Amino acid sequence: MAPAVPPPSPPPQNTGAALELLVHGVGGATPQEMLGDPRTVRVTGDATAAVYRRTEDAHGEKYPERYRDEPVAEAYCWSGLTSGNGSRALWLLLLPFMVVNLAHWMRPTATGRTRAVRLYGVVVRLVALSLTVLLTAAACEVALDLVAWQCAGTSACSERRSWLGFLSSHQGGWWSQPGRRLALAALVPAALVGLLWYLSNRTWSAYESQSPLDAADADACDPDGAEEAHGPGAADPSDDGRDPVPPALGRPGFWYGRRLVARLRAAHTAAGFLTVAAAVSGAAARHDRTAGSSVPQVFGAVIEGAIVVCAAVAVWVVCRRGRSERARDMRLDGALITYLPGSALVLLGLAVLHAGWSRPEWQSSGSLPGETAFRFLALGQGLLVVVLALVARSLYRRTPEPRTTLYGLGGPSVAMLACALGGVMTGGVAQRVADWLDGPGTPGMGEGSIIEGPPVLLSWQASVIPVLLLLLLAPVLYLTVRTARRARRMGPDIEAEYAPEPPDRARTRRIARIRATAALTDSAPWIVGVVSAATLLLGAAAVVGSWTSGEVPGRATDGAAAPVEALAEAAQSTGSWLIGFGFILFVASGRRAYRDASARRTIGILWDVGTFWPRAAHPFAPPCYAERAVPDLASRMCAWTATTKGRLIISGHSQGSVLAAAAVWQLPDTARRRVGLLTYGSPIERLYGRWFPAYFGAVPLLGLNRSVHCWRNLWRATDPIGGPVRLATDPDPGVDRGPLKDPLAYGRTTALPLPEPILGHSDYQADPVFAKERTALLEELGPRLPRQAAGGVSTQKSSGRSSG
Repeated sequence: MAPAVPPPSPPPQNTGAALELLVHGVGGATPQEMLGDPRTVRVTGDATAAVYRRTEDAHGEKYPERYRDEPVAEAYCWSGLTSGNGSRALWLLLLPFMVVNLAHWMRPTATGRTRAVRLYGVVVRLVALSLTVLLTAAACEVALDLVAWQCAGTSACSERRSWLGFLSSHQGGWWSQPGRRLALAALVPAALVGLLWYLSNRTWSAYESQSPLDAADADACDPDGAEEAHGPGAADPSDDGRDPVPPALGRPGFWYGRRLVARLRAAHTAAGFLTVAAAVSGAAARHDRTAGSSVPQVFGAVIEGAIVVCAAVAVWVVCRRGRSERARDMRLDGALITYLPGSALVLLGLAVLHAGWSRPEWQSSGSLPGETAFRFLALGQGLLVVVLALVARSLYRRTPEPRTTLYGLGGPSVAMLACALGGVMTGGVAQRVADWLDGPGTPGMGEGSIIEGPPVLLSWQASVIPVLLLLLLAPVLYLTVRTARRARRMGPDIEAEYAPEPPDRARTRRIARIRATAALTDSAPWIVGVVSAATLLLGAAAVVGSWTSGEVPGRATDGAAAPVEALAEAAQSTGSWLIGFGFILFVASGRRAYRDASARRTIGILWDVGTFWPRAAHPFAPPCYAERAVPDLASRMCAWTATTKGRLIISGHSQGSVLAAAAVWQLPDTARRRVGLLTYGSPIERLYGRWFPAYFGAVPLLGLNRSVHCWRNLWRATDPIGGPVRLATDPDPGVDRGPLKDPLAYGRTTALPLPEPILGHSDYQADPVFAKERTALLEELGPRLPRQAAGGVSTQKSSGRSSG
């Protein structure tokens, strides 16, 4: 007879209180709202981000007998990192930089393709650098060309603007010479570049300088956890090859990219200053190469050559080094980050002095030749996006994941959108300023105009915007019809779900409409793909049109072509108005958010989603709040488990669930297996898994589930953001719980006499399943505190792993 197999020993005893660490989602929440109590106290943290408890729970660890049935609740509030004060609403103007930074993190999963991954990162960083040059070039176009060269050089324009009187060429003053006007106007774009450098440096110090856990912190987190980790009930990392590759978000240096941000900041600052220097010195050098110039042309040639060399160094710095994540890189390239922007600033100063040299014979007419620069920028951005698409597609074909957005082309599509946003902002500023300076006329169009206006390319780009909007009508109409049909098909299923309650057609239609609308989130990638592809093709057409014709669309040259020319002129006028309106909307939104707390919170939601990722491609993007929030959460979990040896559940809603998962990945292995993860309304797979497969794809999420002690994910069909985790394993790990019933009651009942709301993405705690699953997680983590039986004899409930 075979010997009896001894039963598995129970997991290590936890005699301390349990803790539930709550993390809110987008838009923020107060600790009073999260804890359901107006009386709260700050446990640790500062005014920007902190952990709070109810006042009565301030010292809960000292009285564990009070928390046998439910855990001590703590709330981590991080809304101050994104939507705290009004000045952050101005980050809206940095939207193109934020979008291109997202493209860096959207690369497909790669296995054994180190060179391709590096090439992907290099191309994204070059696209980001082109956006900095584009924004600076737009400022130069407005300040140098439209104001200092065209308007101040034309008496009809300068007379209308009294503040330009001292620059007017007809006043004969010291500043009336074109070179000196350009030198003075160069202060505007140079100040813009300096402001971006200052904001990037300041926000790093304020938000992203929080150091993550190091080896000493990890040892202190669980000094004797090695034995416990391999005890009964714990996951074995060597078990059938589970989680063989460490997740990227668990690397020690992932949330600390100080060295790369400093290098990129130096390169982009230098590129901005060099763009201004090239605009100033280029105009002066071109004049010096003409006959009769009083300044030797060798001066301009030397400055332009030095600008080219310095620009090459800036490009080399951008291409040379990417992120270093395997260890915290505390070093700084001091000489590089000092001398590179310093050299560019010196060259700008020399260019200003060169342009300010007296040239009495120099007269300004027409416009500065900036057309070629904008054409090469647009062409270069299009080529870089095409190369990025080829690299991304190659990576995807090597390791295909069916749920990946656009078959691996999500990153290139988003990079194209960033370029389009940069073009809209560039064209919007130039067109609106030109219209304002020209008065009742249209710049460059007809006898009523007094200035030439912005480059022709911007007019061609404006003319394709109405075409792009018309192309978008088809997918929008298709999705509208499909959603309506899906809602009608859902009716019988919804009534059967709430049977035997009597059907209510209005109630059924409302529930079905909300569920069908929530499913539109899964169609968003194709909308992005269509917009990006159309933008690339129409942008190429605009470049070709401006290059071949050399004039704005709609300028009639032939009577037979009059209808076509009229249509082109209408498209150009409409697009120009839309570009200007779009830029004004950007500015107005920032202004309103500065004054209105509700609007500031709405814009804060945009940053909550867009600035989760570190600045890896563009140093002038809005700061990454996760580089502060993730170390905060990981440190708090480590400190509490090391001090109390108790059970811990980190409970995250919406974006808070992504922060919770990232913080769990940062924990040491032994500590991670003593933590339970509860997520609800979570976009961790539906959005992050599809758009960022290399970091939240199927393999990393499966590894997270196998390394953490236990995990539950709650979701609703009415939630447009949250969804299931979809861990495809055999057997099913049982992480997902849903779809939860929403609303909880179809009609009026004795227990719920008033109509129940459809909650969608909010109030998951109101569902009884939430408390049930939280209790199940606590039981899986370990037994409750022993109760005192009659006569003073302690008894203890047996506990096992809950089936959920």
